[in-house]
Amino acid sequence: MKKIYAIIGDPVAHSLSPVMHNAAFDKLGMDAVYLAFRVSKGELGDAIRGAKSLGIAGLNVTIPLKEKALFFVDAEKVAKKIGAINTIDFSSGTPIGYNTDGIGSQRVLKETVDEIKGKKVLIFGAGGAAKAISFYLDAEGARVTIANRTKKRAAQLASKLRNASAIGLDTELKKHIKDSDILINATSVGMHPHEDATLVNANLMHPDLVVFDIVYNPVETKLLREAKRAGVKKIVDGVKMLVYQGAASFRIWTKGEPPIKVMEKAVRGALSSSKSTD
Repeated sequence: MKKIYAIIGDPVAHSLSPVMHNAAFDKLGMDAVYLAFRVSKGELGDAIRGAKSLGIAGLNVTIPLKEKALFFVDAEKVAKKIGAINTIDFSSGTPIGYNTDGIGSQRVLKETVDEIKGKKVLIFGAGGAAKAISFYLDAEGARVTIANRTKKRAAQLASKLRNASAIGLDTELKKHIKDSDILINATSVGMHPHEDATLVNANLMHPDLVVFDIVYNPVETKLLREAKRAGVKKIVDGVKMLVYQGAASFRIWTKGEPPIKVMEKAVRGALSSSKSTD
């Protein structure tokens, strides 16, 4: 019987997780399919219970549901500490929640900067993705600063980390970007269809800054274009993180090894095709 996996979120039509996972299933000859379902916050509990009842094998959870979904599953220890999940496994009968966002970002940054320990990292956002990313970087010994429109929320996240501080998205940014080694956008700012939105421009960046945007649609966001304009040498788009966190979810669900290169090729191909038809 065909196994069904899916992503839930609101919005979710933009997600390329179905393209990525279905490419993996096809490559490995698995009798499985991955779908996308739009689910509002108010319907989240019913959706997770319904997925279990219908025999869905696993779910990914995206914005704005990652934090609330924690209350409808038995969360794995790390996910519980983070306070958000993006993956649910139903294989044991009980929905188990995991967070693979941090794993994805950690792998991307290790490939980019080699050593994370001691790096000054400025993270935009304090939602589910920001929580996961900051948790893993803090554990690696990075010095994390959380910048969020609501400084109180940034401070709440920072208080849960070992070596972190919080600022607002205002006049404090200029000094902090100047002093940072890595800048990560962990918000949806700049995501399609709002491609011209960015939280900072080139005049605030410096060439030795690593700029990483977790948004993958478009691949080159306004933030990354501004980084290029500032002469930034190391610029990282969101595709690798999507692939690496997806690969981690794949391992949780199937206990098998995902074809990572196939998954990345499928995502980049879909984004390229979408751009050419716009």
